[in-house]
Amino acid sequence: MNKIDIDSYRVQESVSLKRIATTENFDADDDKLKKKLEKVRRELGDFQDTLYAHGKYSVLMCLQGMDTSGKDSLIREVFKDFNARGVVVHSFKVPTELELKHDYLWRHYIALPAKGKVGVFNRTHYENVLVTRVHPEYIMGEHIPGIHTVDDLDDAFWEKRFEQINNFEKHIADNGTIIFKFFLHLSKEEQRQRLLRRLHLKRKNWKFSPGDLKERKLWDSYQECYEDAINKTSKPHAPWFVIPADNKKAARLIVAETMLQELKKYKDIKEPELDDKIKANLEDYKNQLEKE
Repeated sequence: MNKIDIDSYRVQESVSLKRIATTENFDADDDKLKKKLEKVRRELGDFQDTLYAHGKYSVLMCLQGMDTSGKDSLIREVFKDFNARGVVVHSFKVPTELELKHDYLWRHYIALPAKGKVGVFNRTHYENVLVTRVHPEYIMGEHIPGIHTVDDLDDAFWEKRFEQINNFEKHIADNGTIIFKFFLHLSKEEQRQRLLRRLHLKRKNWKFSPGDLKERKLWDSYQECYEDAINKTSKPHAPWFVIPADNKKAARLIVAETMLQELKKYKDIKEPELDDKIKANLEDYKNQLEKE
């Protein structure tokens, strides 16, 4: 299969989502894509062991995408070979009453992964410049000083929020969090087919909500907001990767390969050296156990 060039998905300058393909297969069939993913995720699993032992970095994967873009299944497939204790997944829903009593980033701060661990945000702090921008009335529940009606949510408000998000990510990156941000770029037609599948297959019915159709009617508004957010918040320390998502197997592989290639750049992440005294007595320790 063709080599994966992760930089072709990295956002390094202003992008137009309409001009970016939503499908990719690397000239490989499903079996080849599956086998390649199995190899990559084994390597990621080994890296996680080293990350945990090293204990100075954490990894945060941020996943965004339209409904049915494949976020849940991607998490399941990419992290299959990880130690479950080393991965924490947070799916952020509508803010609770408690969360609304804090600033909008609070619930994300307290969910950040500890050093040595991998955190996954399934929907992220970016919902605060996506769904709230498409539905500005939601902002009113945050009880922000100076914001009395949706008319107060002008361009300056959103620019300030982008600045806050950039500052948040710079702060955690400077303190040892390696950030990956993936936008699963789905076509509108593929979403239609996946929604129909949820309706046709009884075992998938539970995934469907009439609200999915209401949000689908706002497709263009969401695409504009995603594009704006991606362009204003893709930074060297926290880059966005736009992942073609119509082919789920290819999307999973691109995400896994991106993480592996980027994490391998951290040459300082290695298993800690044994204390000299312990190292000098390894043979003695082995002898003691073998003689039991």
